[in-house]
Amino acid sequence: DYASSTALVNLYDTLIFPNAEAGLDPWVAETWDVSDDGLTYTFNLRKGVKFHDGSELLASDVVYSYNRLKTIGEGYAYLVSGITSVEAPDDYTVVFTLEQPSGLFAPSLVRLYILNEDQVRANTLAEGAYGAEGDYGKEWLLTHDAGSGPYTIIEFPLEEYCMLGKFEDWWAADKFVANAPDRAKFIGTTEGATVRSMMSTGELEISDQWQTVEAYQALEAIEGVRIQSSSSITSFYYMVHTRRAPTDDIHCRKAMAYAFDYEAAVALEWPGTPVMDGAVPASLGGHDPNVMTYERDLDKAREELAQCQYADALDDYPIEVHWISEVPHEEKFALLFQANMAELGMTVEVVQTPWLSVVEETAMEESSPHIITVYVSAALPEAGLMIKDRYHSSTAATWQQNEWLLDPELDAALDDALATADQTERFAKYAALEAQIMELSPSLFLYDQLEQHAVVDYVDWNPDELSPLMGYWFWLPAIGVNPP
Repeated sequence: DYASSTALVNLYDTLIFPNAEAGLDPWVAETWDVSDDGLTYTFNLRKGVKFHDGSELLASDVVYSYNRLKTIGEGYAYLVSGITSVEAPDDYTVVFTLEQPSGLFAPSLVRLYILNEDQVRANTLAEGAYGAEGDYGKEWLLTHDAGSGPYTIIEFPLEEYCMLGKFEDWWAADKFVANAPDRAKFIGTTEGATVRSMMSTGELEISDQWQTVEAYQALEAIEGVRIQSSSSITSFYYMVHTRRAPTDDIHCRKAMAYAFDYEAAVALEWPGTPVMDGAVPASLGGHDPNVMTYERDLDKAREELAQCQYADALDDYPIEVHWISEVPHEEKFALLFQANMAELGMTVEVVQTPWLSVVEETAMEESSPHIITVYVSAALPEAGLMIKDRYHSSTAATWQQNEWLLDPELDAALDDALATADQTERFAKYAALEAQIMELSPSLFLYDQLEQHAVVDYVDWNPDELSPLMGYWFWLPAIGVNPP
């Protein structure tokens, strides 16, 4: 999720680094080569990269980090997949062999965070779920780091805050702006009154992005505080359970899609917020601007509802909408949806739900609600991966897909598109997938987020100069602090 990704990008280095133009820069890997058949990638590591304990990062650490991620199979493991082998022929060379060519393999490596193998092994519990690897260091790494990145963990009381300190021996120390913070504290709250109080007293320099419009207006009124807006690769979805009555009926889902008032929804957001144009954020590579999108049309909504098998028994099938309690402005959208559906005779129950409860309930088809309201950020800057995150069967038991689409035909087409090395051909396949998704109507596609943060004037921070990938906007080396 967003908080975890933000921590990872500051604690760990990767072989390559994403830039603001959706491209890739050399990082721990100074150079890399690709074989003619597109199956073998050889990375040449820079020498002298230090982990936070002072030891040198070697090719064997990259191999260990990949094998650990693959074995555990959690977090970003699904990105770095389709690999036959990873080998370290010497201390500064890593060779990846792929099962088949992939246009997304190199970009996916921005999520392969490199751990210090010796340090993790020294803190691995013998008893665990991974055989000879014990717990693979999971318990220790929950509140510690084993990275080589620009910052290291100082304190981490879970669910309170995470305190990071600058790593002075970072190999890329010249990338720190002159006034980069010596320490940074990420605080686990989005509560509006708390955020306003902390910004008023100087305890908080940058707010979260989940405040209400009214809260941002109040924050902007504080002397010395500004509101920064940036286009993002995050979209706001109503994820509709496609295997639970009555939303298992496609005509019911289409009726809801036509009945929802999208223009009224964006009017509840920061001025300039755009209605979603298709199934993925418009700024992603391969997004099709010509795909069919839903607009409010009550006549069409009623036509679709008349074809729904539950049309004569709607009172027997109330629809539960779970909105995230840590993001209070989501309630307004849920109430708008409730009012819009009442015009069709559909009963909607609005339920305030903590984020961790949403994560738990979406882990099983039986416990997933009819609808959850969730912001989803693209993990890589291409439409295909966002489609996979949202609709591939492999992500069904995660918070990223309450839809439980489980469509083998869509899975096969998506796998084929992601394996297509030629970008033009790959993007054409993405467009066909987007059209297929819109026809299946598994979600309500509300808007592409225009992300806002309240920022104190003495902080120099420009997200538009950083990669829009989740977590990278808060890359601390690029944030300047000039306290009065």
